[in-house]
Amino acid sequence: MDDREARERVARVETLLEEVEALADPVARDRATELVQVLLELYGEGLARIVQQIAERDDGRLAGALAADELVSHLLLLHGVHPVPLRARVDGALDEVRPYLDSHGGAVELLGVDDGIVRLRLEGSGNGCPSSAATLELAIEDAIHKAAPDVERIEAEGGSEPATAPGLLQLQISDAVRERPRAGAWAVAGALADLSGDGPWERSVEGEQVLFVRLGRTAYAYRPGCPACGESLGDGRADGALLRCAGCGNRYDVRHAGRSLDADDLHLEPVPLLVEAGGLVKVALGAAA
Repeated sequence: MDDREARERVARVETLLEEVEALADPVARDRATELVQVLLELYGEGLARIVQQIAERDDGRLAGALAADELVSHLLLLHGVHPVPLRARVDGALDEVRPYLDSHGGAVELLGVDDGIVRLRLEGSGNGCPSSAATLELAIEDAIHKAAPDVERIEAEGGSEPATAPGLLQLQISDAVRERPRAGAWAVAGALADLSGDGPWERSVEGEQVLFVRLGRTAYAYRPGCPACGESLGDGRADGALLRCAGCGNRYDVRHAGRSLDADDLHLEPVPLLVEAGGLVKVALGAAA
């Protein structure tokens, strides 16, 4: 079962919980809710014992591997037995996303983590480009939410409104139905090694067209349409960081938020991209820029 299938199972569980809460028979409703609660407590106790045994014998590598698995990590969080402190997980998430921010002229500083609230300072996000700034904020939020779905709110100086965490597993028997994950969830685009040789590459990721350009060990993702003529930049030519449209000849700097070198008011629409350990490339689809 991959992470997408796990999310589908979680969504199914949430639907079933909604149906349980809507039962007209209060006895049946309370009995079903109690059953789920008892099962959660039982599995939670089992996980707590496993974590304790690992903590007594592990040098940190096994705990780290378990914490890095999205489903396992969320199960541990659900039962309050995650081996990695909240601040450490937020720090790790920001370290993961910083290369992407830097490539688009942005930076982030962690000011503090208190009572589930993460406070950040954003600097230079998107070089003044509104669409780039929006996608940078999305990249930061999603990286934190993935590593720390127990974060209640993200407050960013220089950003937009505080964001609440969507989470992967959101089962709370006392409040069983919570909001669904929002658009912009990370989708697997392939391996970094596949993006080699001359680019760019236009690929379909979960039904959406995404343009990829790779410079050394750094990959960039954009919407493929040229903002000047509408032609696909997948047919263009990349010369280092410069991407030239085959239709109109406009040039774009893929390293710096896709800014046009020929028209100040034109820029590509960035798609948040992360490269995980092992070279797995993920992009945030459905991100409103």
